[in-house]
Amino acid sequence: MRGGCFPVNNIEIQMNIKGDSVKGSSYHYLDVNSYVKKSLSGWYDRSSRKLYLKEVDITTYKIPATCKVCIKNYDLVYSTKDKQEILKGGWNGKIFGTGEDCSTGPITLFRIKESAFKEIPEVLVDTGELRLDFYDNAEIDGDSITVVVNNKVILSNQRLGIKPITAIVKIDPQNTFQEVEMRAENLGSIPPNTAVLIVTSGQYKYHLFLTSTETKNAKVRFVYDKKERGRSGVIGRL
Repeated sequence: MRGGCFPVNNIEIQMNIKGDSVKGSSYHYLDVNSYVKKSLSGWYDRSSRKLYLKEVDITTYKIPATCKVCIKNYDLVYSTKDKQEILKGGWNGKIFGTGEDCSTGPITLFRIKESAFKEIPEVLVDTGELRLDFYDNAEIDGDSITVVVNNKVILSNQRLGIKPITAIVKIDPQNTFQEVEMRAENLGSIPPNTAVLIVTSGQYKYHLFLTSTETKNAKVRFVYDKKERGRSGVIGRL
């Protein structure tokens, strides 16, 4: 890709096929901290194994301000070789907001076992305010954490316990993306540093089990989507 945002440009496509209709998301990224995520739609012809995908909207991004985003179309054919699933074909696109051609060329995609973004869950919310309540997970053992939102410390060296450590985060059309990171200040008497995060978004509650070590922080990303109605539940563990 000419003039790409990153020195190395990776693409990951996540999709569901129902009948001949395709819905999903695409990631254009350097790594999990430098990326653009877009929604996509398309169709799949099972008889010819042809797949057409069109990126629609930018849903999440963490890129330098100088980057230009390419909204791409893919014309692909599905095949298998030596038990490897392959999508091969071509792509073209327009630079977002300008209509200018960004490039065109061949592309080959291989099915992978796990997403590069699996350890950083993304939660779509339609409310303007998020309440974050952090609790120690299981036995109270002296874990202390620092909470960072979009690289800004909002809670520093707080000890986890029965009562929550609480923070309020604003998310709305002007602040559509909020990345919450939990850093371990110590590992307590029972390593690693573990916490339960209960997120209240309007009438919905989400539960996330977080684990941080001296070398790895836990992250979760919240994205504003006015169409999202959400539902309470357990997001996952990380």
